[in-house]
Amino acid sequence: MTDVDAARQAPPRPQEAPRTGPAGLSTPTEIGVARAAAYFERVDPRAAAQHLEPILAADPSSAAGWILMARIRLVLDEVERALDAAGRAIELAPEDPRPLATASRALTLLGRHEEAVTMAYRAVIVEPKNPLWHDRVAWSLLAADRQYADAEQAARTAVGLDPNEAHYYFTHGVTLDALGHTDQARQAFLVSLKLEPENPVAQHRLAVLNGENVREPEKKKRGWKLFGRRNGATGGPARPEEFLP
Repeated sequence: MTDVDAARQAPPRPQEAPRTGPAGLSTPTEIGVARAAAYFERVDPRAAAQHLEPILAADPSSAAGWILMARIRLVLDEVERALDAAGRAIELAPEDPRPLATASRALTLLGRHEEAVTMAYRAVIVEPKNPLWHDRVAWSLLAADRQYADAEQAARTAVGLDPNEAHYYFTHGVTLDALGHTDQARQAFLVSLKLEPENPVAQHRLAVLNGENVREPEKKKRGWKLFGRRNGATGGPARPEEFLP
């Protein structure tokens, strides 16, 4: 995570619902969740959590609220609470892949790798054409230190679904490196840097492959970090994946 993720708008409400709030929002819960998302988008996750907590206490049936809260808790490094929020969202909206992916990232950070892989694949099953979930599968497998070929296939699928996203080439490079395919990994990092030239993580990885930097021990669980940001409907990091140093 995710940071585990991409943000999508909530399911449409019945047309007959009264529209009394901003941007067509009709209930106090929807308005409150939107305001918390605005705090999150302004990179103030603690304020977002403080605003969202009483809203969810008053209306615990808000799937959108729990999805947002799970992402906020991950950014705050409150991983257990993030997993709890994601679980609440999954119960309320089992057809939504976002809380599945967020739960997967939290489970990875907690070292519960088998469950993390399962959750990631569940997100792919729900929405197979979204590259974010294939990317999450790749990282969950990398963190588990197994099935590198499956991780590479998932990363390659993400690249095919969104060939203009630098992060997916970076992930693909990491999986190829794990398989020992150094030349192919180098090419993937070069493409990633062509799309995002100032990314220091991809620069470091490429330098390691070129023998210019020493490879550091790969960190696990709590040492993994958010990779980047992109605007999304619910604010905060919408490209919620880890990178290995």
